[in-house]
Amino acid sequence: MIKKFIGKLFGMTPDASSGKAVAGKRRVLAKADHGIDPALLDANAIKVVQTLKEAGYEAYIVGGAVRDLLLGLRPKDFDVATDATPEQTKGLFRRAFIIGRRFRIVHVVYGRGRDHEVIEVSTFRATLYSADADQVKGNEKTSRAELTGKTHVVDAKGRVLRDNVWGPQIEDAARRDFTVNAMYYDPLTEVVVDYHHGLRDTKKRVLRMIGDPVARYREDPVRIIRAVRFAAKLGFSIEPKTHAPIAEMAALLENQPPSRLFDEMIKLLQTGHSLRSLDELRKHGLVGGRKGVFPILDVVMGIEQMGDGRDKLVQLALADTDRRVAEDKPVAPSFLLACMLWHDVQRGWQKLKASGQAPIPALQQAVDAVFDARIGDISGRGKLAADMREIWMMQPRFERRVGSGPFSLVDQPRFRAAFDFLRLRADAGEAPTELAEWWEDFSLGSDEERVALMEVAREQDHARKVAASGQQSASTDAEPVRKRRRRRRKPAGAAPATERGE
Repeated sequence: MIKKFIGKLFGMTPDASSGKAVAGKRRVLAKADHGIDPALLDANAIKVVQTLKEAGYEAYIVGGAVRDLLLGLRPKDFDVATDATPEQTKGLFRRAFIIGRRFRIVHVVYGRGRDHEVIEVSTFRATLYSADADQVKGNEKTSRAELTGKTHVVDAKGRVLRDNVWGPQIEDAARRDFTVNAMYYDPLTEVVVDYHHGLRDTKKRVLRMIGDPVARYREDPVRIIRAVRFAAKLGFSIEPKTHAPIAEMAALLENQPPSRLFDEMIKLLQTGHSLRSLDELRKHGLVGGRKGVFPILDVVMGIEQMGDGRDKLVQLALADTDRRVAEDKPVAPSFLLACMLWHDVQRGWQKLKASGQAPIPALQQAVDAVFDARIGDISGRGKLAADMREIWMMQPRFERRVGSGPFSLVDQPRFRAAFDFLRLRADAGEAPTELAEWWEDFSLGSDEERVALMEVAREQDHARKVAASGQQSASTDAEPVRKRRRRRRKPAGAAPATERGE
């Protein structure tokens, strides 16, 4: 208690793991100093701040949103920090929900359906000594009973399992990871509150850890991945003291919950700078050599190292995802993961077909094997896996362009994603370009145009069979195949379908 009193008296807060004080001095920066453009703000985030302040609480837009605003970027998400407890915050809004066990926060929801928006509201957290925390031997799953009723808990390695002790803003700032993420913006008074020279580091484009980097990485090893992600996304350099312990501390990632690492991997791939993110991961030895942290990315690195050109599909998919993010179009992790694991599926599929299994059952078995080996129980049995499975299982169906098959295929909910996958395969040289072009025309055509396209496909297939058997094709003067009458159908996707249904 004496340490805490002295810290508050001199504007210092203790580092949660090392016990050392982290300097923190409140600086209030006017608009002339920070230059944030109010036009980049979100109306619902302003409403949340205003509602909390009218109720007598402190409230600020916080974290990455402030950093992006300072860089002149429109944030994708807006978070709010306040001195109101989660229960007090929830009581102020009509649609608000308290979530989380490790960190209890409030989601304030505006709108409904696909267009709804969530503003995440957190309570200022206190900075505590790790010696003051309850310690358990296991993790969140194995020690669930021991965690009940506790607000500050660490495991045997010092990783925080519970952190729900509230405190003043100066301590909350010290608990944040990087200086550029520890600033608070009041959209009503247009001031920025900065305790750790975050504005200076933002202008210098530098990532600097608050406190002792070794202690902060030990407290939460996922901060290593966050450092890599921010460096790739923002084009920032990692300050030398922040960078130095990464190689040594990276081993701690192997003990993190697989689901959390999986979520971090998805964030890395959907920053809009996925290619740069992979380069950063490779530079820090977090993929390829360090097996098990990101099994899916290890597969990608393995394909790349073969040098036989099979990584072209993955490179095209990553570039396509970056382009869509830049154009503010939706991206689905299922599509990108389907591209990244396709060669794994193909390899198993070919082996099973070579052993005598029928193509479709062999593909189903190969898909199951890849899920078990690369995704497991994280998302492999949910919607993510269902979407990936559909994309893969539809690929053989693109080769059948007769009968009712093409009509039923274009009506599938995941047709556009599966077609985009085919298009990338064609761009990578893995599928015939004319096949992708045929399906593009078929998906956009009228009923009459579709029937004509099927006749063209039938004639092309016949010509290929004749050429393969070494026989002469029928006379070009032969009467063309008579078109079969077909019940008129409403064209599926008469307008250009530019999205993947994500």
